[in-house]
This record gives sequence, C-alpha cells and structure tokens, in this order.
Amino acid sequence: MRKNHSILAVIPARGGSKGIPRKNLRKIGPHSLVGHSILFAQTLPWIDRVILSTDDTEIAAEGKKYGLDVPFLRPAALATDTATGADAWKHAWQASEQHWKTRFDISILLQPTSPFRNAADMERMVDTMINGGYAAATSISRVPGHYTPQKTLTMDERQVVHFLMADGAKHSNRQSIPAYYTRNGLYYCAWRSTLVDKGQIIEENCVGILINGTVVNIDEPIDLEWAEFIFQRNQHLNKGHFS
Repeated sequence: MRKNHSILAVIPARGGSKGIPRKNLRKIGPHSLVGHSILFAQTLPWIDRVILSTDDTEIAAEGKKYGLDVPFLRPAALATDTATGADAWKHAWQASEQHWKTRFDISILLQPTSPFRNAADMERMVDTMINGGYAAATSISRVPGHYTPQKTLTMDERQVVHFLMADGAKHSNRQSIPAYYTRNGLYYCAWRSTLVDKGQIIEENCVGILINGTVVNIDEPIDLEWAEFIFQRNQHLNKGHFS
C-alpha cells in the first residue's frame, strides 16, 4: 500500500540542452515543461515530498514559482550530456533525505520532457511495484511495427541494404512481428535499495507498465508544436487535463 511508505517525487531539469535551448523552461499552454511536472506531482496526495533537481538558478526560480522548496542545486558533474539519470536521481534522493532529515522508501521520477500524464497510470505503476515485489518500475509503449528489428535495415560500404534480422524478409506484415516495447519517459519508480544502494533502474526485476495512447516526448523543436496541439485539443475536449 502506498500509504505505508514514504514517497519522494523527483523532477530532473538540468539547464543545458542542445536540441532545444533552455528546453525545460519552454511553455506548453500557460506552463513551462517544469511547471507541468510540478503541477502533476501536486495532484498526487500520497506523495510526501516533491523536489526539483537542477543545476540552473533560473529553473530553480521556476520551481519556486510553483511552490516548491529548492534547497540545493545539482552538482555540475551530474548535469552534463554524459551524466547518467540514475546518478542524478540518486543525488536528489540523498540530498532530499539530508534536507528533510527523513528516509524515503520509494521515489518516482517525473521528467519534464514528458508533459502529459495521468494520475491513474502513475498510481497503477507504484501499486504494481509494491504489490508485485518488483525492484523498480518503468512506463513502456509498444514499438510501432515499422521500427522493430525485423523491419530495420543496415547498409554496407556499397550502400546496399540488408535486413538486420536474418528472417526480416519473412515479415512483410507487421502482424507477424513479435511485440517489442520501449521506455516512453513518462514514469519511473524505484525502491531506495534499488536506486540508492545499487544505482539501478531497469537492470534487474523492473516491471514494465504499458501505456496506451499518444505519448509526447520533447526532444526537437517540432515536438513543442505537437505538444501544444495536444494541449489545446485536450482543453477543447475538456478531458480534465490540468491547465
């Protein structure tokens, strides 16, 4: 049961971004990407604390605008392109424990680059991890048929293409291809022993929570336009998405 465990929500938002400068501060509707993640976390009454992990003072100020306490900045070494998400999450977890003088049993990670979330999916993930005895949980999406290994090609030095899989030519219809899945970035969840002690997320005994429907990840400028379209459509259809 969620209520029997102390739970920390971590929102990772470093300042640097090559694809979209100042990406985490870009707006979808009236709110920044950071703001969307904060607002979502604030709708979950079973979360004990929410922390923003950033190396950037402007992003820290954005977090404070939404009511967050931002008691520390992420070390520069954990805000580079090569720093791992697990290391940054671990730092935020331990720094939060030091700040609030408490120990968190579980933490969820909410990346600002995935701005549209559903509380029921988040709760399903945490409950599945707890009740199923898993070490961690991650949200996943089905890989479209044309992106599967059976449909993937390689190219030699003569620019001749070859199937990546030996049986690739047999799979002209996507219905014959096995199911493949990918992390979609919406939600991560882990026990303290998994992330803090072992530095792991999905390496061992991690349950995948399948998310159906459209998932928006902000990596390129065109993704911002797509996200704005989805936001405005949701507002128009009055689907209950926060604004």
